[in-house]
Amino acid sequence: MRTLLLAASALTLALTAAAPATIARTDSAAEAARALAPVPPGKLTDAVRPTAYRIDLTVDPAQERFSGKVEIDTVLKHPARFIDLHGRDLKMASAVAMVGGKRFPARYFELDPTGVARLTFDRTLPAGAVTLLFDYDAPFNTGPAGMFRVKVADQWYSWTQFQSIDARAAFPGFDEPGFKVPFTVTLRTPKGLTAVSNAPQTGLTTENGMDVHRFAPTLPLPTYLMAFMVGPFASVADSVAPTPQRDWPLPVRIVTTQPNAPKMDFAMRGTKDIVRILEDYFGQAFPYPKLDQISTPILPGAMENAGADLYNDSILILDDNATTRQKRTFGMVVAHELGHQWFGDMVTPAWWDDIWLNESFANWMGFKIGHQWRPDLNIQAGALAEGFNAMNTDALVAGRPIRQPIETNAQIDEAFDSITYGKGGHVVAMIAGYMGDTKFRDGVRAYMKAHEHGSATSADFFGAMAKVAGDPRILPAMQSFTDQQGVPLVTFAPDGKGGYTVTQSRYARLGTQAPATRWGIPLCVRPVDGQQACQLLDGPSGSVAVAGPFVPNAGGTGYYRFELPAQDWDALIALAGKLPGGEALALDDSLFASFQAGRASPAQLIAGARQLSTNPDSYASASGMDSLQWFFSAGMLDEAGEAGYRRLVGQTYAPRLAALGFDPRAKAYAGEDPEKSEMRAEAVGKLASVARDPALRKQLGDAARAYLGGDKAALDPAWFRSAFAVVIDEGGLEAAKRVAELSLGSQDPLLRPATLGAVSASGQLEIARWLLTEFSDPRLRTSEKLGLIRGVVGRRETRDFGFAWLKDNYEALSSGGGGIFFTSGLPGLFGGYCSVAKADEIATFLRPKLAGKTGALALERTVERVRSCGVLKDARGAELSAEFAKVK
Repeated sequence: MRTLLLAASALTLALTAAAPATIARTDSAAEAARALAPVPPGKLTDAVRPTAYRIDLTVDPAQERFSGKVEIDTVLKHPARFIDLHGRDLKMASAVAMVGGKRFPARYFELDPTGVARLTFDRTLPAGAVTLLFDYDAPFNTGPAGMFRVKVADQWYSWTQFQSIDARAAFPGFDEPGFKVPFTVTLRTPKGLTAVSNAPQTGLTTENGMDVHRFAPTLPLPTYLMAFMVGPFASVADSVAPTPQRDWPLPVRIVTTQPNAPKMDFAMRGTKDIVRILEDYFGQAFPYPKLDQISTPILPGAMENAGADLYNDSILILDDNATTRQKRTFGMVVAHELGHQWFGDMVTPAWWDDIWLNESFANWMGFKIGHQWRPDLNIQAGALAEGFNAMNTDALVAGRPIRQPIETNAQIDEAFDSITYGKGGHVVAMIAGYMGDTKFRDGVRAYMKAHEHGSATSADFFGAMAKVAGDPRILPAMQSFTDQQGVPLVTFAPDGKGGYTVTQSRYARLGTQAPATRWGIPLCVRPVDGQQACQLLDGPSGSVAVAGPFVPNAGGTGYYRFELPAQDWDALIALAGKLPGGEALALDDSLFASFQAGRASPAQLIAGARQLSTNPDSYASASGMDSLQWFFSAGMLDEAGEAGYRRLVGQTYAPRLAALGFDPRAKAYAGEDPEKSEMRAEAVGKLASVARDPALRKQLGDAARAYLGGDKAALDPAWFRSAFAVVIDEGGLEAAKRVAELSLGSQDPLLRPATLGAVSASGQLEIARWLLTEFSDPRLRTSEKLGLIRGVVGRRETRDFGFAWLKDNYEALSSGGGGIFFTSGLPGLFGGYCSVAKADEIATFLRPKLAGKTGALALERTVERVRSCGVLKDARGAELSAEFAKVK
């Protein structure tokens, strides 16, 4: 799975859990069932194992509920009067166990809000083969979890999103990754609708006025990788020609809603190319008999369902005129999800504590293979940018290691965060770089072959790597990063002999103390005009023989921060514009972190941002100013400091945009060099929103108003957000209402989110009040309602209003189903505050409500982040503002 907005994804996934299950059982009967044995808080026992599923669902997306008949073949380890399994919000008409032709009627109880269910029997079931039969119905969700439906234009569609534990909302079963068995699926739909599942469709008949779609049995799969999609889809079909790894053509389809039909060709071409590259890397054929690439308007990312990947519309639906950012996202996310077909689907984690390996590896693969697909897009540099960004979370004392024991269902979703994706991917890149690409690839191939169509653990993967590496230190070095929280800090000090002594410690921000930690750090250093030299720093200190200006993180692949003497910082900063992109990103991260820890000076920060802005790598050139933007957005600067920051942005980007040129019309820069296009996008965004360049804002505003007037050629999608933000900024509430109407009247996967985002992030209190207290429209989707809240609290001008509104409405929003809010992701909304007092207020309000729930860790991270920012502001805000004020 790949989320586009990691901090927000917990809010968007499972937004609308349906109302509590309707189970025709008395409270006393449920309590009697509960008393039979402790309800498993997480992993089920080994008392029963499924061996096969037969799922027959009746799905009409135009209705509010669907129904199902499910048969599960199981093996019961011991005679039993009850069976624990999973089901959530299922209205059970009947449940029966069949043993040797005999019926054992069951009573079905849902005993836990996470979906732990129990079947009880009046007679003891004998050990051995038992088939469970269920007849039930259940509600569609309106947010992307379980079986969900959305109305697009005038037609209803339904999709499924089961990771991590939402398959249980679509059918009863054993909803754990280690239970990997074949599924035989039948989907009954209104006539004329398309149905998609994991395996090829083998038959289409009509029964009782419904189309009956039958699918071949799947290869062994866990429940979370199953998929059932139904609707009047548009599709295009082709195949990937045979390759050295595969002697048969692989059928491929792009499947999407009708309004997206004209934009499927890019996805088809890209998918075919990426499949071929992945087959070459793994040395194996695509592991499933067909591939469907499916899109939906509301999933906040993508999901690797075996043979039936699901993506947000904006990822999959584009054409050759799309922006560099959208093409980068396509390449990275499609390579990520298709990489999962081998690493994650064919070989699956035995339990959720090893899901990090799936996601971390796929994240690394997404950037690597995406870059191989289109080197001109510079996709691979994004992996390092994401890894360095993850360090901002990993540096907190409140947190978790990449791999952690998962003992309860409430802990599972906490594994899908920037630590798993960003840090995990960076650590994989670091180990691959240290071992060498060929050895690492050979280790991956050996691991895949040993566990083909089965389950595996982190220990299995580490063992495969250690064997091919031929270096026994690799295993503990890898585990020191996966099993420990925190960011290593490598401090360089002159040794008086022309080299440096290096010491390792755990990085900590100003005002915090991190526990002592030691890693096995692959430390790679190079002189600026020479080759890198690597060593494994597994003790508290070591020595490095390097002279002159040097790069402390060669290639930027090391997952560590560095600290330098002042003169070495200055020498490295002076070279920032000429460093390779990854090394420039490492410089920016460590310099910013040094200031946050109370060491680097404001002058060094500003000098670093200026120099980095001249780097030809678009990720690197944006990094320094993006770091400075954090101080501005957090409200750390006084009025004079903010004015100086705006001048700095104008001085940096106005000459660049003048050199690049700017024309807001559609397709004005079609076919342009991707890096040049991205440089322009960065300049326009900063100049319009921060420097508030009047000439540029007039161009954008005029183009947006022409678009509103019907001239769709007046504005390219690349400028939707910036241009409509100008219109709203100048026109206030009435303009916001007009733009909101444009949004809801459109199904365009770029226009709709961009315009709603411009409305919600206006920073105007009148608009914020209208959005949260008055705005209501049946066309507004559940995930979009959440986005409005996020936009309001994301702007410091409206953050206090949004926080107060959320506190006042918390109970109504978090109870029952159909709300616009999901409590597990709530704390992250307030991470933009910068105040010790506000940290205490957030903690006081939310700790009692989230104790023991999924959002508890996110809350502690937010509280620490807000408090740490407040400490830094109190200690260094004045000197930082004074330095910005010097910019004239």
